[in-house]
Amino acid sequence: MERIYLDYNATAPLRPEARAAMIAAMDEVGNPSSVHQEGRAAKMIMERAREQVAVAMGAQAADIVFTSGATEAAALCLAGAKVHCSHIEHEAVSANCIVDQAVDVMGAVDVTCPEQSILQLANSETGIIQDLPEGLFASDMTQAFGKIPVAFDWSGAQMAMLSAHKLGGPKGVGALVLKKGTDIAAQLRGGGQEMGRRSGTENIIGIAGFGAAAEASARDLESGVWGEVEKLRNILEIAIAQSSNRTIFVGNTANRLPNTTCMITPGWKGETQVMQMDLAGLAVSAGSACSSGKVKSSRVLIAMGYSEADAACALRVSLGPTTSEEDVMMFVEKWTSAYEKFMARQGAKV
Repeated sequence: MERIYLDYNATAPLRPEARAAMIAAMDEVGNPSSVHQEGRAAKMIMERAREQVAVAMGAQAADIVFTSGATEAAALCLAGAKVHCSHIEHEAVSANCIVDQAVDVMGAVDVTCPEQSILQLANSETGIIQDLPEGLFASDMTQAFGKIPVAFDWSGAQMAMLSAHKLGGPKGVGALVLKKGTDIAAQLRGGGQEMGRRSGTENIIGIAGFGAAAEASARDLESGVWGEVEKLRNILEIAIAQSSNRTIFVGNTANRLPNTTCMITPGWKGETQVMQMDLAGLAVSAGSACSSGKVKSSRVLIAMGYSEADAACALRVSLGPTTSEEDVMMFVEKWTSAYEKFMARQGAKV
């Protein structure tokens, strides 16, 4: 059985451009901190990737500090900072913040003091996009980067977190983007790499893949690839709505990422739906997939005012550039079949 992958917000398949860049980087023996020819060659790979990320991110006037991922970038950004956030933030962020900001039913966060707040650009579960206020302390741009146009230099944020694998780069590499002159204390100390902000020999192979993926994602945006993805997302939601008048599409009237559907079918547990779709050959998610396989009611949906019971019945479908209309309609077919069986067990009409 050929499987269909519809979980791009968890991780995107490795782009061919990233794979090629990583294979080429494997042949470079030098340490980028070394001054000899081999070291300079490795450093050249790293600096090219830094430029690729900066251009794709609209961050030419910023510093790009490579990390092991967005989680480390968040820890570096938030260490010692007493900043505020809401429950819709990724746990890597909220674990380091004062969680006291209000969220409305459409997922919008009320930021009262931007200079002491962190606010994501887009949510991984609902796809809802936030309006970033000027002077914002930091923004988690992990989900937005590569799916919608992002211009960090004009975003209003002082810092931003990124992760390569969300846009088709390798896992285990990310970045903290900072406005030039922003002072942060290194949490990993030693050799003073990454402009003194993150010690340790850089992951040249991963960084090369990150840069190539960022460049390729920018080309996709320019060519309208994500507009086509949005059309497929809309086809999916219309078809599901025709199959089920009980299903709620979270945030479907808000500004959302073009690829993301978050749907609640009351009474039908999200984890059950995920397992049934998995057996049918489809990879989808019951929410954020960044919590070591834990399945629980969505903090995001509860913050938006949904009951704990309904939040536990959420299913996320996230499409990507390689998703086809046939893939979408296969999901609709398999989901509808499972839904009809669920309703029959409940003794209810579809």
